[in-house]
Amino acid sequence: MAAIQIALQVLLAITSLLLILMILLHKGRGGGLSDMFGGGVTSNVSSSGVAERNLNRITIILGLVWVSAVIGLGLFTRFGF
Repeated sequence: MAAIQIALQVLLAITSLLLILMILLHKGRGGGLSDMFGGGVTSNVSSSGVAERNLNRITIILGLVWVSAVIGLGLFTRFGF
Protein backbone atom coordinates (compact mmCIF):
# COMPACT_ATOMS: atom_id res chain seq x y z
CA MET A 1 0.00 0.00 0.00
CA ALA A 2 2.98 2.31 0.36
CA ALA A 3 3.37 2.26 -3.42
CA ILE A 4 -0.14 3.63 -3.88
CA GLN A 5 0.55 6.40 -1.37
CA ILE A 6 3.78 7.33 -3.14
CA ALA A 7 1.97 7.30 -6.49
CA LEU A 8 -0.69 9.63 -5.10
CA GLN A 9 1.97 11.98 -3.75
CA VAL A 10 3.71 12.10 -7.12
CA LEU A 11 0.36 12.64 -8.86
CA LEU A 12 -0.43 15.45 -6.43
CA ALA A 13 2.90 17.17 -7.08
CA ILE A 14 2.57 16.92 -10.86
CA THR A 15 -1.03 18.09 -10.95
CA SER A 16 -0.22 20.96 -8.58
CA LEU A 17 2.45 22.28 -10.93
CA LEU A 18 0.31 21.79 -14.02
CA LEU A 19 -2.66 23.45 -12.34
CA ILE A 20 -0.57 26.49 -11.45
CA LEU A 21 0.64 26.69 -15.06
CA MET A 22 -2.86 26.37 -16.51
CA ILE A 23 -4.29 29.02 -14.20
CA LEU A 24 -1.50 31.44 -15.09
CA LEU A 25 -2.13 30.90 -18.81
CA HIS A 26 -5.75 32.01 -18.58
CA LYS A 27 -6.67 35.29 -20.17
CA GLY A 28 -6.75 38.02 -17.59
CA ARG A 29 -8.85 41.14 -17.52
CA GLY A 30 -5.94 43.47 -18.05
CA GLY A 31 -2.55 42.05 -18.80
CA GLY A 32 -0.86 39.34 -16.88
CA LEU A 33 1.33 36.36 -17.40
CA SER A 34 -0.62 35.19 -20.44
CA ASP A 35 0.16 38.50 -22.19
CA MET A 36 3.85 38.20 -21.34
CA PHE A 37 4.19 35.32 -23.81
CA GLY A 38 2.66 37.26 -26.70
CA GLY A 39 -0.93 36.34 -25.95
CA GLY A 40 -2.01 39.97 -25.87
CA VAL A 41 -1.41 40.62 -29.56
CA THR A 42 -2.66 37.32 -30.94
CA SER A 43 -5.67 37.01 -28.64
CA ASN A 44 -7.15 40.24 -29.98
CA VAL A 45 -6.55 39.28 -33.60
CA SER A 46 -7.42 35.59 -33.84
CA SER A 47 -9.23 34.69 -30.66
CA SER A 48 -12.21 32.49 -31.46
CA GLY A 49 -12.64 31.33 -27.91
CA VAL A 50 -11.87 27.68 -28.72
CA ALA A 51 -8.44 27.81 -27.14
CA GLU A 52 -9.84 29.45 -24.01
CA ARG A 53 -12.59 26.83 -23.73
CA ASN A 54 -10.06 24.01 -24.11
CA LEU A 55 -7.85 25.65 -21.49
CA ASN A 56 -10.87 25.85 -19.17
CA ARG A 57 -11.65 22.16 -19.71
CA ILE A 58 -8.06 21.09 -19.07
CA THR A 59 -7.93 23.24 -15.93
CA ILE A 60 -11.18 21.76 -14.60
CA ILE A 61 -10.02 18.19 -15.27
CA LEU A 62 -6.68 18.87 -13.57
CA GLY A 63 -8.52 20.40 -10.63
CA LEU A 64 -10.69 17.30 -10.26
CA VAL A 65 -7.64 15.02 -10.41
CA TRP A 66 -5.92 17.20 -7.81
CA VAL A 67 -8.92 17.07 -5.46
CA SER A 68 -9.12 13.29 -5.91
CA ALA A 69 -5.44 12.91 -5.04
CA VAL A 70 -5.87 15.08 -1.94
CA ILE A 71 -8.89 13.05 -0.79
CA GLY A 72 -7.05 9.78 -1.46
CA LEU A 73 -4.03 10.89 0.54
CA GLY A 74 -6.32 12.07 3.32
CA LEU A 75 -7.98 8.67 3.46
CA PHE A 76 -4.59 6.95 3.59
CA THR A 77 -3.48 9.23 6.39
CA ARG A 78 -6.70 8.90 8.39
CA PHE A 79 -7.33 5.18 8.11
CA GLY A 80 -3.82 3.94 7.36
CA PHE A 81 -4.75 1.40 4.71
